[in-house]
Amino acid sequence: MCGIFAILKYNKPITPELRQLVVNLSSRQRHRGPDWSGVHITDSEIFAHERLAIVGVDSGAQPLRDDDHHVVLVVNGEIYNHVELKDHLKTPRKFTTNSDCEVLMYLFEDYGSDFLNLLRGDFAFVVSDGTRFLIARDRIGVDPLYWGKGDDGSLWVASEVKVLMDHCEDITPFPPGHYYTESSGLQRYYDPAWWDPMNVPTQPIDYTTLREALETSVVRRLMTDVPYGVLLSGGLDSSLVASIASRHVKYRIEDNEQSFAHWPRLHSFSIGLAGQSPDLVAAKKVANFLGTVHHEFTFTVQDGLDAIEQLIWHLESYDVTTIRASTPMFLMSRKIKSLGVKMVLSGEGADEIFGGYLYFYHAPTPADFHEEAVNRVKNLHTSDCLRANKSTMAWGVEPRVPFLDTDFLDVAMGFDPKEKMFGADKIEKYVLRKAFDTPDNPYLPDSVLWRQKEQFSDGVGYSWIDTLIATAETAVTDEMFEAREETFSFDPPRTKEAYYYRKIFDKMFPEKVATTVDNWVPKWGNSKDPSGRAQVFHSNHENGM
Repeated sequence: MCGIFAILKYNKPITPELRQLVVNLSSRQRHRGPDWSGVHITDSEIFAHERLAIVGVDSGAQPLRDDDHHVVLVVNGEIYNHVELKDHLKTPRKFTTNSDCEVLMYLFEDYGSDFLNLLRGDFAFVVSDGTRFLIARDRIGVDPLYWGKGDDGSLWVASEVKVLMDHCEDITPFPPGHYYTESSGLQRYYDPAWWDPMNVPTQPIDYTTLREALETSVVRRLMTDVPYGVLLSGGLDSSLVASIASRHVKYRIEDNEQSFAHWPRLHSFSIGLAGQSPDLVAAKKVANFLGTVHHEFTFTVQDGLDAIEQLIWHLESYDVTTIRASTPMFLMSRKIKSLGVKMVLSGEGADEIFGGYLYFYHAPTPADFHEEAVNRVKNLHTSDCLRANKSTMAWGVEPRVPFLDTDFLDVAMGFDPKEKMFGADKIEKYVLRKAFDTPDNPYLPDSVLWRQKEQFSDGVGYSWIDTLIATAETAVTDEMFEAREETFSFDPPRTKEAYYYRKIFDKMFPEKVATTVDNWVPKWGNSKDPSGRAQVFHSNHENGM
């Protein structure tokens, strides 16, 4: 992944000062691509790129251009099926790089916008041939993308809001699963059968198909020319990803596992508060079982508090849940990068797909359960995808999320939701656990495979959230909180903790950026706190129950 920035339909003079402005604005997201920077300017279009080199490291610097130099491309993301896509080209091309993204230029030349459903990957890109352009974002919104209008009517696009905020109005997230051209306008290209939440599937679950679909997704994401690892919380989702990856780490998937991998040992990473993190204990158990090279990091509550302001700058969000969970991930990513690792696999998305959040226990019916799961998946780009991407990319570490592979989603969202419901006699995400319950060739220890869900902000240590709440209680007086609607005309905070984050956010970003933020709130249950520990169904680990 990288950072992209483009200005299209620019109607002002092209000057040296403009180029310097573009360089300066693009540098605001250079943390996303610390390996190289590039700028290309035409009569009416500007492209800038901050590169994090993962595939084709020795070539592939962007903006990419074709042999005739009339097609220009900037991409943030990975195209996992780039080799197969060459077979779809109408005429053979001479590829000049080893980049997985170069094929996008030629698909655009051959098909315009009619190739997006062929792609298997996570991406946000802008491509132009000087007479027409295409903006597109991956189906779920794994990679961030924002757009807005300049004062001359030009169209500005960037990976992060901070690039646009001083020069654009009406800044919004570019919607996942959509593309934009001048002739078509904004169009949705991703339309799976499960997208309509009222279309409740009735097909029975096939555990083998579910297991094989996730395995395919994980293996697909092992495409890399640089050191990589897996984020391992010790929970079900990250542990399954680590287990599958460990079975394929010895060989390169780029040639169907015919040659030895560049880095044939899987490294795993976990973080928590020293002496009080259930995640650290579980992660160590998984790492020992899988034989990974395990790295266990700890942080103090004060370390976390010290990072909040910088974290909010990177997240571009004031959402309580996002900040709570992002802080340990942000701290861990810095340590991961210091080890020379540039890519990590992670378990985001499983809780949305399978209704793993403990508040799903209160879903009245299977149809309600399915509707909420669909809505959660649709909005991942405002919550878990945003958190995972911006927390890690703050330090130039690329996250890959196998659960959000669209082929896997078709399987996991396509069976009867009554199979996903849970209660007193059935643990959450039972179907996912059952799919990987293979005693003859176990993926995980039973104590991990059947361990109850911990949200990341809880699992790193329960005092983390308690301290955040206490800190906000001290920093935000009752008088300040009572006047919140006068202080914040848009989206006034609901708690003192939310007020605390919003004040920091407003110091860095103009109010128009607040409209790009979404708040993560459980749909069911009596607690106003989004922590999984606040849900009635949560086992009381602190009391040993």
